[in-house]
Amino acid sequence: MTAARTGPAFSVHDIPFSTHGSWFDISPVVAEKTYAEDLHLVSHQNGMRPVLRFVPLDATTGARAEAHVEATPALLSWTHGGGRVDLTYQSPEVIRLRGEGVSLRITAAAQTLTPFTGTYFFRDPADGAYVFTSYETGRRYRVTVLSGVPGDTSGGQALGSAERGLTITAGAGGTWEAAVEELDTARRSRTSWAPFSKVVAAVWQTFADFADAVAPWRSPRTPAAELAAYVLWSATVRPVSLVTRPAVLMSKHWMDKVWSWDHCFNALALAPGAPALAWDQFSLPFDHQDESGALPDSVTHSEVLYNFVKPPIHGWALAHLRRRLPEPLARTELAEIYDRLRRWTDFWLTARRAPGAALPHYQHGNDSGWDNATTFDPERLVVTADLAAFLALQLRQLAGLATELGLPDEARRWTRSAETTQTAMLDELWTGEWFVARGAESGDTWSSASLLDLMPIALGEYLPEHVAKTLATRIEAHLTPYGLATELTASPHYRSDGYWRGPIWAPATVLVEDGLRRAGHHRLADEISTRFRTLCETHGFAENFDALTGSGLRDRAYTWTAAAYLLLAEAHELRRIAPTSAAHNGG
Repeated sequence: MTAARTGPAFSVHDIPFSTHGSWFDISPVVAEKTYAEDLHLVSHQNGMRPVLRFVPLDATTGARAEAHVEATPALLSWTHGGGRVDLTYQSPEVIRLRGEGVSLRITAAAQTLTPFTGTYFFRDPADGAYVFTSYETGRRYRVTVLSGVPGDTSGGQALGSAERGLTITAGAGGTWEAAVEELDTARRSRTSWAPFSKVVAAVWQTFADFADAVAPWRSPRTPAAELAAYVLWSATVRPVSLVTRPAVLMSKHWMDKVWSWDHCFNALALAPGAPALAWDQFSLPFDHQDESGALPDSVTHSEVLYNFVKPPIHGWALAHLRRRLPEPLARTELAEIYDRLRRWTDFWLTARRAPGAALPHYQHGNDSGWDNATTFDPERLVVTADLAAFLALQLRQLAGLATELGLPDEARRWTRSAETTQTAMLDELWTGEWFVARGAESGDTWSSASLLDLMPIALGEYLPEHVAKTLATRIEAHLTPYGLATELTASPHYRSDGYWRGPIWAPATVLVEDGLRRAGHHRLADEISTRFRTLCETHGFAENFDALTGSGLRDRAYTWTAAAYLLLAEAHELRRIAPTSAAHNGG
């Protein structure tokens, strides 16, 4: 039905089919770890909400068709016998459908249990379109049959429990076409629609341009780069409600938020080819910075949460981001980010330091981003070396910004604070062999088998050589054939699907690899990069991975995993071409 190039194939059970800017996707994933039999139009406005269900039908018998589903960045298809249904995006709010030899049943995903909830369905007498009004998303979904025959409508104007929907079948020409539009209240009817094949070609070109921009270095040596670019491209939503900028969600599955450290990795991956989008990713959580200077835990369409924070990796990220952006930041942008980073740092130095304490503390494992790491088993209010290390890097970045902005007194103050923080970290938490954690209230100290205790390697060149060497040796013990286990696999607390108690994670990989490289441990950094890139090329871009089998775990379309792959693959390619060019390029 179309010969247009549409990009790399993927499974919609792992990666949702969507487009850049859209707040909905097409997927069988309808809730956390919940897979439906059929593909659904799933909205991420006001939470994750399945809205419409798509059921292919045998055009001859009208029975359910056992169809094979294929997806590429530009086209999703159901095939059954000699027939097929194709779906593509005409815009972020409009999908186009075309069928031949297969009919399609479109129904409301949510049953209406009362007159005020669920989905209401009717045929609009103004233009003949069929409209689903979703209480859960607050949006309308208008189905316009462009050719073919709308039939088997049910549930029109019904209240209470009833199936609501219609079936689209072919007319005399043997094919049918339809459009589904997401809208607020009403939209003027179109008098013409672009040919389906041209719509597919336009989507492909838009994606191809994006992939060329963010991964121009890709080659057969980086076989997952194009799909990684698609994961980022398709998870991007336009500014709506509390999302103040174009935003790359962590996923268009159930992890459909922006968390206040995840966004840093996406910004870094996008920076060279999509600098405006990258800066939006870095800036978005700062748009919601509160009066104390704290960043929110997460931001999504209709919710900003402040019950936890995330670690202060933003100084580390900004240093890399500025090196990766193709143009330097303007002075106004420098002044703005300096103020924002200053307030975020002051939060840790005031609200998160006990009286007389030199080092700040986490109030819960969630604050560290490593929610249930074994470091937090004895107590939850904990002074940790990773926090001190990230803060020291952030203080150094503030000192550099202050110097650029002509604020020498502030630069000296930030430098002193960075040195004081790092010295306290080594004096209070370094035993000579490992870092310990300390209870913020009890004063008790302990060590764990968590990779979190080794994260001060992120200090890189600022670490004393003997400390970096010891950390490198301990980090190597976490290395499995697939990457860095977040808990030693020999630990009694190791769990194969234990979240931060064993599985491999992208952010830890990037931070450790970068710190090792800056500390001069290139062999180990190379090995970590190689194993993680191979992991993604084999098992995709899951939220995390089983450290002993490599299997993807949890949400299977996670953008910071795709971003980490792009960062590490790009740096590897640059080192291969010019060994010195990637030394400080985010990898």
